[in-house]
Amino acid sequence: MLTKGDDFPLHQTPEPIAYSGTDRNFYDRYFFNGYAPDGSGFFAVAFGVYPHLNVADASFCAIRDGKQYNLHASRELGMERLDLVVGPISIEVVEPLKQLVVRVDGEGIKAEVRFTGRAFPIEEPRFVFRNGPRTFMDYTRLTQNGHYTGWIEIDGVREELAAGTAGTRDRSWGVRPVGTSDTQPHAGNQVPSFFWQWTPINLPTRSVFYHINADVHGSAWNTRAVVAPDGAHHDGFFETPSGKMVSPMEKGTRWPASGELTVQAPDGPLTLTFEPIVRFQMKGLGYTSPKWGHGLYHGPLEVEREDFVLDQMDPLQMDNLHVQVVSRITTSAGETGVGVFEQLVIGPYHPWGLTGFTDAG
Repeated sequence: MLTKGDDFPLHQTPEPIAYSGTDRNFYDRYFFNGYAPDGSGFFAVAFGVYPHLNVADASFCAIRDGKQYNLHASRELGMERLDLVVGPISIEVVEPLKQLVVRVDGEGIKAEVRFTGRAFPIEEPRFVFRNGPRTFMDYTRLTQNGHYTGWIEIDGVREELAAGTAGTRDRSWGVRPVGTSDTQPHAGNQVPSFFWQWTPINLPTRSVFYHINADVHGSAWNTRAVVAPDGAHHDGFFETPSGKMVSPMEKGTRWPASGELTVQAPDGPLTLTFEPIVRFQMKGLGYTSPKWGHGLYHGPLEVEREDFVLDQMDPLQMDNLHVQVVSRITTSAGETGVGVFEQLVIGPYHPWGLTGFTDAG
């Protein structure tokens, strides 16, 4: 099966581009988020391709006045991976690794937002995790902070993005659980556990990135912090695995109430304090969504709008555990900025006294 990608020098195996190894869970995804300098006007985008499931899906979300608006779309891929359109949502790569445009027009939600990177993207350490004998995750991700221009319209009310709107975009590819779940047991009687924190931060002249995946005992199996000055190329970053986050949970939830992150920087330890502004539910982008989970098959094309009020969400409902909290950032170096604190904690986590699947902190 030859496709447009076969006319570019992109091949990684002897197969045509349409085939990505042999793992049915292979995926290739774009992610974007953005927010005004005061943390308002949050929006987010996800766009995924699942070559072996023959599915492409996308979601666009925006928060206004305490309500999260979500537009979902899914189509059959037809094995063509360079058509970056799923129904009303599309992505244009204007300048690779520098500038991209997202366009949306469906179900009363419209948008055109242009992302421009602040520095060369960072490459996070390869994520490899197995449940017993089975590969649960094996993927690579690039992450990049940047600024946005453009507008978002919801039900006829158009708002231009505020001057200085910033955010993060990433590209990840590899193996994750996607599509219909595999019900075959593979890890004995072990209760699944997953701990994840991710904090891309926009400061006035530099970006700070931190993430951690930890096991049930709190030991990190993948973590790193990066300081990226504006305009830096791939060899202009400061990187360290020594970041440490202190993050109490909001009572009765598994959502972060605040955070204090300490990382090494070129001039010594740097402490960043997180003050929550607004919470975003990641299921709006398909993450842990029962209906719009990534890679699920919906037919040739299906589009649906889903709106919900943020203060009415059940914090311990499984599909509400995964959040991004837009936060005001202050640093020990006297800087102020904005970033997101993403967190997903599923199952037991001994450092926080969590013993069940969704018990509260």
